[in-house]
Amino acid sequence: MATENILQVSGTYPLPPLILHPFTESAATVQVLENAKATLSALREGTAGEDDELQRRLLEGRFTEFRMLFYVGKDVCRWLDQCVDTCTRSEALKIKIPAQSFAQLLIDQTPVEAAEKLRDWGVIEYSRIFSRSIGIYNQFRDPPEASMLQPEYLRFYYRYADFAYAAWRELNRAPKLEAAHFPFVLYASGEYTRMLEEQWKEA
Repeated sequence: MATENILQVSGTYPLPPLILHPFTESAATVQVLENAKATLSALREGTAGEDDELQRRLLEGRFTEFRMLFYVGKDVCRWLDQCVDTCTRSEALKIKIPAQSFAQLLIDQTPVEAAEKLRDWGVIEYSRIFSRSIGIYNQFRDPPEASMLQPEYLRFYYRYADFAYAAWRELNRAPKLEAAHFPFVLYASGEYTRMLEEQWKEA
Protein backbone atom coordinates (compact mmCIF):
# COMPACT_ATOMS: atom_id res chain seq x y z
CA MET A 1 0.00 0.00 0.00
CA ALA A 2 1.37 3.43 -0.98
CA THR A 3 2.12 5.77 1.88
CA GLU A 4 0.40 9.14 1.99
CA ASN A 5 2.48 11.95 0.50
CA ILE A 6 2.84 14.29 3.48
CA LEU A 7 5.18 17.25 3.37
CA GLN A 8 7.64 16.80 6.22
CA VAL A 9 8.46 20.13 7.85
CA SER A 10 9.30 21.38 11.31
CA GLY A 11 8.14 24.63 12.82
CA THR A 12 5.02 26.70 12.22
CA TYR A 13 4.33 28.78 9.11
CA PRO A 14 1.26 31.02 9.53
CA LEU A 15 -0.65 31.56 6.31
CA PRO A 16 -2.41 34.78 5.26
CA PRO A 17 -6.01 35.14 6.47
CA LEU A 18 -8.73 33.91 4.14
CA ILE A 19 -11.06 36.87 3.63
CA LEU A 20 -14.46 36.02 2.15
CA HIS A 21 -16.97 38.55 0.92
CA PRO A 22 -20.19 37.93 2.83
CA PHE A 23 -22.51 35.46 1.16
CA THR A 24 -25.11 35.29 3.91
CA GLU A 25 -27.98 37.64 4.71
CA SER A 26 -27.85 39.16 1.22
CA ALA A 27 -30.48 39.82 -1.39
CA ALA A 28 -28.90 37.12 -3.53
CA THR A 29 -29.22 34.57 -0.74
CA VAL A 30 -32.85 35.48 -0.21
CA GLN A 31 -33.54 34.97 -3.91
CA VAL A 32 -31.86 31.55 -3.85
CA LEU A 33 -33.91 30.48 -0.83
CA GLU A 34 -37.18 31.73 -2.27
CA ASN A 35 -36.59 29.96 -5.59
CA ALA A 36 -35.59 26.77 -3.76
CA LYS A 37 -38.79 26.89 -1.69
CA ALA A 38 -40.92 27.34 -4.81
CA THR A 39 -39.17 24.44 -6.54
CA LEU A 40 -39.54 22.08 -3.57
CA SER A 41 -43.20 23.01 -3.23
CA ALA A 42 -43.85 22.22 -6.87
CA LEU A 43 -41.95 18.93 -6.65
CA ARG A 44 -44.17 17.85 -3.75
CA GLU A 45 -47.26 18.76 -5.74
CA GLY A 46 -46.02 17.01 -8.85
CA THR A 47 -46.15 20.13 -11.02
CA ALA A 48 -42.41 20.48 -11.69
CA GLY A 49 -41.71 20.42 -15.41
CA GLU A 50 -45.23 21.60 -16.21
CA ASP A 51 -44.89 25.17 -15.02
CA ASP A 52 -42.77 27.45 -17.24
CA GLU A 53 -42.66 30.05 -14.47
CA LEU A 54 -41.29 27.46 -12.05
CA GLN A 55 -38.60 26.45 -14.53
CA ARG A 56 -37.65 30.08 -14.98
CA ARG A 57 -37.37 30.60 -11.23
CA LEU A 58 -35.36 27.40 -10.87
CA LEU A 59 -32.82 28.58 -13.47
CA GLU A 60 -32.69 32.04 -11.90
CA GLY A 61 -31.93 30.46 -8.55
CA ARG A 62 -29.26 28.21 -10.05
CA PHE A 63 -27.64 31.19 -11.75
CA THR A 64 -27.62 33.18 -8.51
CA GLU A 65 -25.97 30.25 -6.73
CA PHE A 66 -23.47 29.96 -9.59
CA ARG A 67 -22.50 33.65 -9.34
CA MET A 68 -22.17 33.46 -5.56
CA LEU A 69 -19.83 30.49 -5.85
CA PHE A 70 -17.82 32.25 -8.56
CA TYR A 71 -17.07 35.12 -6.18
CA VAL A 72 -16.32 32.78 -3.29
CA GLY A 73 -13.93 31.00 -5.66
CA LYS A 74 -12.32 34.30 -6.58
CA ASP A 75 -11.61 34.98 -2.90
CA VAL A 76 -10.38 31.44 -2.26
CA CYS A 77 -8.11 31.33 -5.33
CA ARG A 78 -6.64 34.72 -4.40
CA TRP A 79 -5.87 33.24 -0.98
CA LEU A 80 -4.30 30.15 -2.53
CA ASP A 81 -1.96 32.37 -4.57
CA GLN A 82 -1.08 34.35 -1.42
CA CYS A 83 -0.27 31.12 0.42
CA VAL A 84 2.00 29.94 -2.41
CA ASP A 85 3.78 33.31 -2.43
CA THR A 86 4.14 33.46 1.37
CA CYS A 87 5.67 30.02 1.63
CA THR A 88 7.89 30.51 -1.41
CA ARG A 89 9.36 33.62 0.25
CA SER A 90 9.94 31.82 3.55
CA GLU A 91 13.67 31.34 4.12
CA ALA A 92 12.94 28.52 6.56
CA LEU A 93 10.86 26.47 4.09
CA LYS A 94 12.87 27.04 0.92
CA ILE A 95 10.29 25.12 -1.12
CA LYS A 96 7.47 26.05 -3.46
CA ILE A 97 4.25 24.42 -2.32
CA PRO A 98 1.55 24.18 -5.00
CA ALA A 99 -1.88 25.76 -4.62
CA GLN A 100 -3.50 22.31 -4.55
CA SER A 101 -1.85 21.60 -1.19
CA PHE A 102 -3.43 24.66 0.39
CA ALA A 103 -6.79 23.84 -1.17
CA GLN A 104 -6.63 20.38 0.43
CA LEU A 105 -5.75 22.04 3.74
CA LEU A 106 -8.79 24.32 3.51
CA ILE A 107 -11.26 21.70 2.31
CA ASP A 108 -10.20 18.55 4.14
CA GLN A 109 -8.57 19.99 7.28
CA THR A 110 -10.59 23.13 7.94
CA PRO A 111 -9.38 24.65 11.25
CA VAL A 112 -11.88 24.23 14.08
CA GLU A 113 -12.27 27.99 14.56
CA ALA A 114 -12.92 28.55 10.85
CA ALA A 115 -15.42 25.66 10.72
CA GLU A 116 -17.29 27.04 13.73
CA LYS A 117 -17.44 30.49 12.14
CA LEU A 118 -18.81 29.05 8.90
CA ARG A 119 -21.47 27.10 10.79
CA ASP A 120 -22.38 30.29 12.67
CA TRP A 121 -22.95 31.89 9.27
CA GLY A 122 -25.27 29.01 8.40
CA VAL A 123 -22.77 27.41 6.00
CA ILE A 124 -22.85 23.70 6.80
CA GLU A 125 -21.40 21.96 3.73
CA TYR A 126 -18.48 24.35 3.47
CA SER A 127 -16.12 21.73 2.00
CA ARG A 128 -18.36 21.33 -1.04
CA ILE A 129 -18.81 25.08 -1.33
CA PHE A 130 -15.05 25.67 -1.36
CA SER A 131 -14.25 22.86 -3.80
CA ARG A 132 -17.05 23.83 -6.19
CA SER A 133 -16.13 27.49 -5.99
CA ILE A 134 -12.57 26.63 -7.04
CA GLY A 135 -13.93 24.49 -9.87
CA ILE A 136 -16.15 27.30 -11.15
CA TYR A 137 -13.52 30.03 -10.85
CA ASN A 138 -11.03 27.92 -12.80
CA GLN A 139 -13.50 27.65 -15.69
CA PHE A 140 -14.34 31.35 -16.07
CA ARG A 141 -12.27 34.54 -15.97
CA ASP A 142 -15.43 36.56 -15.28
CA PRO A 143 -18.92 35.32 -14.35
CA PRO A 144 -20.78 34.81 -17.64
CA GLU A 145 -24.24 36.17 -18.25
CA ALA A 146 -27.07 33.68 -17.79
CA SER A 147 -27.78 33.83 -21.53
CA MET A 148 -24.26 32.48 -22.20
CA LEU A 149 -24.95 29.24 -20.31
CA GLN A 150 -26.99 26.31 -21.52
CA PRO A 151 -30.10 25.68 -19.36
CA GLU A 152 -28.93 22.10 -18.79
CA TYR A 153 -25.59 23.41 -17.53
CA LEU A 154 -27.34 25.72 -15.09
CA ARG A 155 -29.57 22.95 -13.76
CA PHE A 156 -26.57 20.78 -12.97
CA TYR A 157 -23.76 23.35 -12.67
CA TYR A 158 -22.64 21.79 -9.36
CA ARG A 159 -21.77 18.53 -11.12
CA TYR A 160 -19.65 20.37 -13.65
CA ALA A 161 -18.04 22.26 -10.77
CA ASP A 162 -17.18 18.98 -9.01
CA PHE A 163 -15.50 17.61 -12.15
CA ALA A 164 -13.68 20.91 -12.76
CA TYR A 165 -12.29 20.89 -9.22
CA ALA A 166 -11.19 17.25 -9.56
CA ALA A 167 -9.43 18.08 -12.86
CA TRP A 168 -7.69 21.11 -11.33
CA ARG A 169 -6.60 19.09 -8.30
CA GLU A 170 -5.11 16.39 -10.54
CA LEU A 171 -3.05 18.92 -12.50
CA ASN A 172 -0.51 18.85 -9.70
CA ARG A 173 0.13 15.88 -7.43
CA ALA A 174 0.53 18.09 -4.40
CA PRO A 175 1.80 16.90 -1.02
CA LYS A 176 -0.57 16.99 1.93
CA LEU A 177 0.13 19.64 4.55
CA GLU A 178 -0.26 19.06 8.26
CA ALA A 179 -2.64 21.66 9.65
CA ALA A 180 -0.62 22.16 12.82
CA HIS A 181 2.29 23.52 10.76
CA PHE A 182 0.23 25.86 8.55
CA PRO A 183 -2.39 27.71 10.65
CA PHE A 184 -4.71 30.34 9.20
CA VAL A 185 -7.84 32.24 10.17
CA LEU A 186 -10.98 33.09 8.23
CA TYR A 187 -12.82 36.40 8.14
CA ALA A 188 -15.78 37.93 6.36
CA SER A 189 -14.61 41.05 4.55
CA GLY A 190 -16.62 43.40 6.81
CA GLU A 191 -15.32 41.67 9.93
CA TYR A 192 -11.73 41.99 8.74
CA THR A 193 -12.20 45.68 7.92
CA ARG A 194 -13.57 46.36 11.41
CA MET A 195 -10.62 44.52 12.96
CA LEU A 196 -8.17 46.68 10.99
CA GLU A 197 -10.00 49.82 12.05
CA GLU A 198 -9.67 48.80 15.71
CA GLN A 199 -5.95 48.16 15.25
CA TRP A 200 -5.48 51.56 13.61
CA LYS A 201 -7.26 53.27 16.53
CA GLU A 202 -4.89 51.59 18.97
CA ALA A 203 -1.77 52.43 16.96
